[in-house]
Amino acid sequence: MSRASAAQDWITENLPKLIAVHKVPGAQVAVLVDDEVVDTAAGVVNRATGVPVTPDAVFQIGSITKIWTATLIQQLANEGRLDLDRPVRQYLPEFTLADEHAAATVTVRQLLCHTSGVEGDRFTDTGANDDAVERYLPTLAEAEQLYPPGEQFSYCNSGYVVLGRLVEVLRGQTFNAALRAHLIAPLRLAHVATHVGEAILELPAIGHLGPDPQPAPVYGLPPSTAPAGAALAMPARTLLGFAQLHLSDRSFDVMRETQVTVPPLGALGDRWGLGWMLVDQPEHSMIGHDGGTIGQYAFLRVVPEAGIAVAVLTNGGDAAAFFQDVGGHLLGELAGARLPALPRVPEEPAPVDAHRATGTYRSTLLDFAVTIHDDGTTWLTTTPRTSEARVLLGEDSVTQQLVGLGPDRLITVEERAGRHEVFVLVGKDADGRARYLHNSRAAARLSG
Repeated sequence: MSRASAAQDWITENLPKLIAVHKVPGAQVAVLVDDEVVDTAAGVVNRATGVPVTPDAVFQIGSITKIWTATLIQQLANEGRLDLDRPVRQYLPEFTLADEHAAATVTVRQLLCHTSGVEGDRFTDTGANDDAVERYLPTLAEAEQLYPPGEQFSYCNSGYVVLGRLVEVLRGQTFNAALRAHLIAPLRLAHVATHVGEAILELPAIGHLGPDPQPAPVYGLPPSTAPAGAALAMPARTLLGFAQLHLSDRSFDVMRETQVTVPPLGALGDRWGLGWMLVDQPEHSMIGHDGGTIGQYAFLRVVPEAGIAVAVLTNGGDAAAFFQDVGGHLLGELAGARLPALPRVPEEPAPVDAHRATGTYRSTLLDFAVTIHDDGTTWLTTTPRTSEARVLLGEDSVTQQLVGLGPDRLITVEERAGRHEVFVLVGKDADGRARYLHNSRAAARLSG
């Protein structure tokens, strides 16, 4: 039996069981092995209708879109039309931020590897017309600067919308048209929806929210943030068709080179390249990206030296734990690679430095308050600041207990969406308190 057939048999047998265990309404799994792609689907696209998932159903891939955007940028660099180390403003003179020095100096490379320092989750809705991305750019005039460009990593959706606009200007076409002309059509990718109008012509999966996952009240995020992951949808098999480009075309190898080290969050790999998350392995390197929209969660991992890739697309439930079971097995069997273990609450928690940790912190979407109760326990209250954050959080505020995971690391005692969230205390102010509470985004301290 070929390795592809063995993978197909394992997925077919185990997928229905695992979606039930992890409360996932529906899922697709696709595997690339020995230059062959096999895939299987299970569950429903929408619990309200009960329509089954098929291999051709389209799931939103969320932030995995960022690799597509980064690939469009790298194509321009390969053609000599773009220098990654030049300031963005040389190509987009209208690019403006609240911090003028940052706006004048932030580079294309810094946007690609999330080191620009621009606040990252501004999901401003500028309509659904072809000029949505263009109209988004002026809204960044109010975007605050978390830290000087290049100082550290903080995941930045806003920066990828800027990159999408850069593609539009240098290609002379809309972002979605550039996707079609330079990736989707040349790669002969089927069933790809670049916006909701195309998705409804396919069989679209609907996101589900909550501990007993129910259909989300909206389909997706504003079209203006499409280059960051608001709209692109496809089957898992098609996503691997895109991944094959990065295995076959050596001109994109540069995208896998380390650009920045990521805080030890246990979920975002160890380092970041140009669009790619980089995961340290004993033998082979592994690259990938995750995606999350409103109730849809997507996972892509590639082991380039082994020629192995796995894509898992879901529409709700404990998706991270589900991917750990599915992706972990397939990557281990086929490539000898391992997924980093999901962070767990330690039996003997580390002490929490109350002086360093307590206080209020703010990101674009959320406010965080870290407090120490009289009994010595540490608590985190998360409050949404935007309507998008309120939908994603599902509540007006959430209070969770934190315990120490190690030096400057805290972990939630409660699981959400199949995983415990890790927060890292980063930097020091003049009084030795943490400057940022980092959970992939650097939330800046507001008060002690």
